[in-house]
Amino acid sequence: MKLSTLQALVAAVEDGSLRSAARRLNVSQPALTKMIRELEIELAAPLLVRTSQGVLPTAQGQVLFERARKVAKELQAATDQISQLGGHMRGELNIGAVPVAVMLLIPEALRTFGRAFPDIKLRVSEELYIAQLQRLRSGQVDIAVGGIPTGLASGEFVTEELMTTTMVVVVRKGSPRAKATKLAQLVDARWVYTGAATDTGYAAQLFENHGLPAPPMGAVVNSTLALLSLVGAGDYVGLLPRQIAQHPLATNFISIVPIAEAGLPLTVGTIVRSDSVVSPAIRHFTAHLHRAAHQLAKQK
Repeated sequence: MKLSTLQALVAAVEDGSLRSAARRLNVSQPALTKMIRELEIELAAPLLVRTSQGVLPTAQGQVLFERARKVAKELQAATDQISQLGGHMRGELNIGAVPVAVMLLIPEALRTFGRAFPDIKLRVSEELYIAQLQRLRSGQVDIAVGGIPTGLASGEFVTEELMTTTMVVVVRKGSPRAKATKLAQLVDARWVYTGAATDTGYAAQLFENHGLPAPPMGAVVNSTLALLSLVGAGDYVGLLPRQIAQHPLATNFISIVPIAEAGLPLTVGTIVRSDSVVSPAIRHFTAHLHRAAHQLAKQK
């Protein structure tokens, strides 16, 4: 199985078009079709099906595509790391970050890191909850900057603490629920859960910390904009880091509920896979994050 044929399959599935994939790989369309056909003969299985709108992977093609994409990414990462170890700081760094990190840490870290290493391409994607660990496991991001979950599997990830914050209860500005003084008064409200499932998220953790059953799920989101939109325009209750809830752009639409119970403490830090070789780029970026966190602490 040749790397070039795997790259052809990855490009075809990602682009959904043989013509587009051929352009991307700088080969002719017949040459790309031949490479994919070689794979199908070698595996004795169909990998792509043609539709009126392009191509789609078969079940067998999807399996190979997912593995091939990881192989291609790992090879590119190895090439970048070898270059960086030789003193040539080039390549790409994919970062998954929670909103409070995007607001308070990432801008300064990007500014100083980008100035020091202009040839490293940085890609930042927002993650509202611990879904970034799934993206870390799959290799879609190289480093996550977010709430360090309790009970992380021993040995699976390496973490470094950057800052602490508190998640506070928020509702629509003017909502009658803004007068609540105890968390128990909000147990029957429709809560916006953050994460990939209804049994996870900061809301469930907050209620558990205070010996209360998890509140009913009104919606599940993995986007700050979605959470703000639902809470700010509807009869929903949610949790946000205090710094975001107190931001001028947010206070026009939402209010912090003054409940007697403490909010949910959140430790924000870096998370990387322990089984991956930490590249010089990741080490340098982590150092710039620590610098940004230190400056933030001095401003308090």
